[in-house]
This record gives sequence, C-alpha cells and structure tokens, in this order.
Amino acid sequence: MNSRIVRKALAGFRWQDVDVLAYKADAAPFRDVTRQVLFGDAGQASQLRYFEVAPNGHTTLERHAHTHAVMILRGAGRCLVGDAVFAIETFDLVTVPPLTWHQFRASIESPLGFLCIVDADRDRPQLPTPVELRQMRELPAIRAFLEADS
Repeated sequence: MNSRIVRKALAGFRWQDVDVLAYKADAAPFRDVTRQVLFGDAGQASQLRYFEVAPNGHTTLERHAHTHAVMILRGAGRCLVGDAVFAIETFDLVTVPPLTWHQFRASIESPLGFLCIVDADRDRPQLPTPVELRQMRELPAIRAFLEADS
C-alpha cells in the first residue's frame, strides 16, 4: 500500500488509491462483504480497514487472539459479541476482546460499513466447532441472531 499524508475520500465510501478487495479468500461462511485497507504500510504495528456488509449480509462468525476496535460509519445492523447481541448504528464503537466469538450483520434496509483497527501481524480466525456452535445456539438471543437468514 502507498504511504500518503492524505488519502481523499471518494463517493460511496471509497478512498483514493485504495482497492476494494474480497472480504476473505478462504471458504469461511459470510455473505456480501468487502474490505479496504486504508492504513497499514509494511512495518506498521496495526492496520485500519473499512469493511462493508451489503444489506442483509454478514461477516463470518469467528474469534481471534487479537482485540478488535470497530467503529460503525454507515448504516445499522446487529452484532454478536461473546454471549450478547447488540443493535448497532452509525458512530457506535464495538470492542471485541481476544478469543471472543463475534459476527456483524447488516439490516435488510442498508449496508453496514465499519472501520476496524487490527494488529498487522495477527492470528488466523478460528471458526466454531459443531459442539461450540450448538452451545452458542442454546442461548435464545444468539439462536435467533444466527438463524435470522436461515
């Protein structure tokens, strides 16, 4: 990524000289998500990324050893963090502690766009095992959240 003092915002939640990338290259389950790396040159300790989830889309249900700081910039939706589900909207800040299950879902009406600060050298995401998923679904709020698009 090019180093720049100023990276101008463009229409549609895009930034100058920043590619819109696929959310993930692996087969993890998600729907209609893109990512943009806004900051994070080689040697930097962190990256600033913008993710956009299309209406009714969702990120992968996963956890990591690193912390996430997520600032909602566009739209509204819901997120699962640990054993709780939260309604989220523009300018809400969501902190995801290490090794905490999390997922972000856009509302049906609009995209959900958010900035995420992560360690540049981070661990691979962990997906829930069938046993862990079954345990999560024992909580009614989480079951309803996870089955929203079934």
